[in-house]
Amino acid sequence: MNKNKIIVIGGGYGGLRTVEKLAKNTQNEIILFDKNPYHFMQTDVYDLIANEEDFAQVTVDLFTFCSGFDNNVTFLKQEVNNIDFVNKKVITQINRYSYDYLVIAVGSRTRYMPNIIGLREYAYGVKALHRAMYFKQKFEMSLFNRVQESGTSCSPINIVVAGGGLSGVEIAAQMASFSKEFYRKNNFICRKLNIVLVNASEHVLRGIDKVLVEKTDKRLKELEIVIKNNSKVVEVTKESVKLDCGETMPMDFMIFAGGIEPNALVYNLLLDKNEKGYIVTNNYLQTEKYYNVFAIGDCTTIYNNNEIVAPTADTAEQMAEVCVKNINNLINSKPLVAHKIKSRGILIALGSGYAASKIFGIRFSGYLAYGMKKLVERVYAKRLDNRSHKGCKKIFCD
Repeated sequence: MNKNKIIVIGGGYGGLRTVEKLAKNTQNEIILFDKNPYHFMQTDVYDLIANEEDFAQVTVDLFTFCSGFDNNVTFLKQEVNNIDFVNKKVITQINRYSYDYLVIAVGSRTRYMPNIIGLREYAYGVKALHRAMYFKQKFEMSLFNRVQESGTSCSPINIVVAGGGLSGVEIAAQMASFSKEFYRKNNFICRKLNIVLVNASEHVLRGIDKVLVEKTDKRLKELEIVIKNNSKVVEVTKESVKLDCGETMPMDFMIFAGGIEPNALVYNLLLDKNEKGYIVTNNYLQTEKYYNVFAIGDCTTIYNNNEIVAPTADTAEQMAEVCVKNINNLINSKPLVAHKIKSRGILIALGSGYAASKIFGIRFSGYLAYGMKKLVERVYAKRLDNRSHKGCKKIFCD
């Protein structure tokens, strides 16, 4: 019997879930491509920056992960440059690889708006691990330098977070919470950390449940984070941030979480895209022109009852499961299944020991919600780690 050659591009949440599900069929021969040798758990980035987790705890090695299956999954650390859809070839700098079915799960990246002067030069994004690690190190060194200054007076650390969405809010809250605990535990005299959250909308977390927004706003203010709503960054220098109202703020570091765009590969692909450059897919998650090519995760936009479904890790995993069902149905000449994906809930981490959440319509907050978020993250990490551990044993035993 001929093998089903399936290529998955992207080792994010959607890509790994696709591989896990497809690998159950031993007739599937799967290749996973990613330019990085690791899966980065972006939902844990706030803990990484605040030094509650190290990079080993927020990554999974893709070589050992793929080796943990029954010899039908291969990982190739190669960046995909283009795809020849007519001849069914994935093109890298090293080779051209044939496929019967293709899953594009390349995710998104921070969008550095070209109209914001100095943004790319002086701001940090945190969707890429190396950028998050660099900011984490700089943040820690700044805390250390302030401790070195300790005495009757010291200069504050000024951090600007641009973007009042989930990432911006969680990062701002966690840094403020971590710093308060750091200073309290060590009894340092110097305790000056100024965090400003710049938000273009009327309130933070636009489009999210009103009660959660109110709880989040209250928590941020308790952490002494200054929120500037209805404000946009127009210029960034090495030491300052200028807003559209004309105000200029001092800045040691700036995190930009104000927008995302499809990853570079998407721009090269001869596929139908929407006005924002994301791949257009149908109700079965297939691309418009090619029945055997699927797009999932942040590189596409999906709708439920004419409303955009938020691009979260949970959404990406749900898309992966629908995608796998439809690939299996194509293989077995069965009807395809239309997706009915919607957000199953939201967990917002707002500093150590506190979160706000709405799960299946039920709202709760405080330590219970925080514990729930940590449990979800640990269960996910454990599942991948078990697979990776199995692959590691196989490699060294073989």
